[in-house]
Amino acid sequence: MRPFDYRAPQDAGSAVAAVAARPDARFLGGGTNLVDHLRLGVAEPGLLVDVTGLLPAGIDDDGGGLRIGAGVANADLAADDRVRRRYPMLARALLSGASGQLRNMATTGGNPLQRTRCLYFQDVTTPCNKRSPGSGCSAIGGATRQHAILGASEHCIATHPSDMAVALTALDAQVEVLGPQGERTVPFGELHRLPGDTPERDTVLEHGELITAIVLPELPIAARSDYRKVRDRASYAFALVSVAAALQVTDSTITDARIAFGGVAHRPWRAHRAEQVLRGATPSDDTFRAAADAELADAHPQDGFDGGNAFKIPLLTRTLTGTLRDLARQEA
Repeated sequence: MRPFDYRAPQDAGSAVAAVAARPDARFLGGGTNLVDHLRLGVAEPGLLVDVTGLLPAGIDDDGGGLRIGAGVANADLAADDRVRRRYPMLARALLSGASGQLRNMATTGGNPLQRTRCLYFQDVTTPCNKRSPGSGCSAIGGATRQHAILGASEHCIATHPSDMAVALTALDAQVEVLGPQGERTVPFGELHRLPGDTPERDTVLEHGELITAIVLPELPIAARSDYRKVRDRASYAFALVSVAAALQVTDSTITDARIAFGGVAHRPWRAHRAEQVLRGATPSDDTFRAAADAELADAHPQDGFDGGNAFKIPLLTRTLTGTLRDLARQEA
């Protein structure tokens, strides 16, 4: 690990100013992702600015929705009764991520900013455009089982690892940000980027910008929602595919749907095409499969020496169909 400077400011504004002043500075919160990268040599900041205790750590009612401070631990957010009742997909997404110990440390502001768990990104002996722009993507043609089938580019085929972020995308959350130029709000669905020609940029946040809160809107449909994650083992594994879904059925007709996928793209993937197919249709397995087919029409599975990831297409179709089937039964 390379030596670095460390600062512990007294307030969030001072933390933002400290990071903005140095291109090699990083914020340090729960550290559940960054500390791993320090050990691996993936991240080599010259300055760490500790924001522990500086960010709001409360969950407040907000006009029918909830305002979640960036300092709220994932374990506390998952256990909050209002989250469990109003937004069950979020509680279940949080509980499906990592381990109990990590959920006690990981924060609302930090979890969505996790970097990819691509094995080539984490191995500093291999070329990686995300880690070293212009060096190449070792994943293409390599071990691709965990990688993207949607929205990838010739420069990067990595996937975003956060379960929480998939649910927040489906829920139309808003992100409150404090930066050198002041405060701004970013729709959660616009926070993360596809790789394009600049895969080193995971989000639209500028250097020195700090998430201070996430706001969930009043969303009655979310009370009937679920998060389903398919992984290689029952715990402490990242998603092969995942589905965050909410469904509203009235008089045997789907009147609204909210869907997002995880494990299939560089960012949480909002399934707008699938939602359009569902609205106005009769709930059935055929309808649900048609919704999946519409969303996956542009899927591009990757070949690889480990067998590739074409299996994700039927796996995601079955996962979406089963999730929606169960939600439709709740509405019956």
